[in-house]
Amino acid sequence: MGSDNNATGDGKPSEVSNGTTKDLEQMKSYSGEGKSPSGFGARHVQTLLLFFGLTVAYALRVNLSVAIVAMVDRHAANKDFEEFDWDERTKSLILSSFFWGYVVTQIPAGQLAQRFGPKILLLLSVGICSALAVLTPVCANVGNAKAVIALRVIQGLSQGFIFPSTHTMLSRWAPASERGRLGTLSYAGAQFGTVLMLAISGVLASSSLGWPGIFYLSGAVGLIWSVAWFFYGCNSPSEYRGIAPEEREFIESSLGSQDHNRRIVTPWLAIFTSAPMIALTIAHSAHNWGFWTLLTEMPTYMKEVLEKDIKKNALLSSLPYLVMWMLSFVFSPISDFLINRNYLTRVAGRKLFNTIGLWIPMAALLGLAFVPKGSSDLAVVLLTLAVGINSATYLGFQVNHIDLAPNHAGTMMGITNCAANVMSIIAPLIVGEVITDASDPIQWRWVFYIAAGIYFFGNLTFLIFGKADIQSWNEPESPIPHSQTNANDSDTTRRASNPNHSD
Repeated sequence: MGSDNNATGDGKPSEVSNGTTKDLEQMKSYSGEGKSPSGFGARHVQTLLLFFGLTVAYALRVNLSVAIVAMVDRHAANKDFEEFDWDERTKSLILSSFFWGYVVTQIPAGQLAQRFGPKILLLLSVGICSALAVLTPVCANVGNAKAVIALRVIQGLSQGFIFPSTHTMLSRWAPASERGRLGTLSYAGAQFGTVLMLAISGVLASSSLGWPGIFYLSGAVGLIWSVAWFFYGCNSPSEYRGIAPEEREFIESSLGSQDHNRRIVTPWLAIFTSAPMIALTIAHSAHNWGFWTLLTEMPTYMKEVLEKDIKKNALLSSLPYLVMWMLSFVFSPISDFLINRNYLTRVAGRKLFNTIGLWIPMAALLGLAFVPKGSSDLAVVLLTLAVGINSATYLGFQVNHIDLAPNHAGTMMGITNCAANVMSIIAPLIVGEVITDASDPIQWRWVFYIAAGIYFFGNLTFLIFGKADIQSWNEPESPIPHSQTNANDSDTTRRASNPNHSD
């Protein structure tokens, strides 16, 4: 996303006052002028590879959520495979251990992707994580819980490079006019992978492959993707041999000249002391608390409280994420329409969709807390609402990094994702402390209370302190006049802004 910094979006550099001829010519190259080549191009190949890469990454991340139900209770699936005597606290440690490693590599990942290229980092990240998934059953049988925890930590370390590397890929391949569409398609793979893995895990666990089949299949698919990525993935259009000249010209003229070897000085103090950045971090952390509490614990809740067998459990657990995936394609055009037609300022749009994405799920969780045991239909509806509507945050805090400082969006994503995934570690551990009897709906009530309260606080902070205009520390020594700001703040900035900039 480092290429967003000087984009004006509509090809009107004349709106910038006091600009020299050189400045105007340079800004024109960032305007994204030029007709999009028709047909399926190299940029679409890269986008689809990213989509399937994130599909695999999230399948590898969530495969344990359903598998662990069968691993601790052989009667829940195929009885011919080993059962482990893990209490709720041990299960919570195992489920959270992925994030112990994941948070470590977040901040350096963006700068490493910029320096060495995103292709090699994505290859190693998915390849290592996939190989370890295949080895999970062996580790569990040989080393029990401790071995599984160690393996999940290493998987987390490897996956910490995925999001920053994906950001870097999109900053090099997605033209300004298509950034919203290509970015949405790429990141939709995350929810698609969650849906797919949760949906088929119950079937695999009950099949002749047993619960190990969950790990074998997800790991094998990840290794296949790694081979495809090795041959067809590419760091930038300039390195892609098969790209049509007109497509390369279209992408590069839209993004402007990019020096991928250039090192950007990061204003660490300004970032860490910025009130909008702090609010963004809190909102991101609140989202992750609720999201990962539900993702890691929902299969257990389905089995113990709603009394669903593992096949129905897995399918119902995947339903909220299917709705979330689908709604992400609904909210995005609505946000574009409201902001680009000037019905909402950019900051109002961010806060509106963040409120929809956090406070409606908050209300659903409070309702879920009072669902009596056995009322499975109502519980499934509320869980689907709590998770599905959460996709509105993609148009809230999720894109706010680019609003505040496009030059440092990757690093900022690493910072907020690091903090947010500390919550992903703590949340399952808190559940393990609160839940001593997984079949007791009263104990689950406190889990939902806590998540709802954190959702409330996170969004309230974002409403009070959140902003959506470029901060002064984004580009302190820019050779181009500072014309890119909130798209609706003034007539001049409205004309100079890129309507696809933040999506």
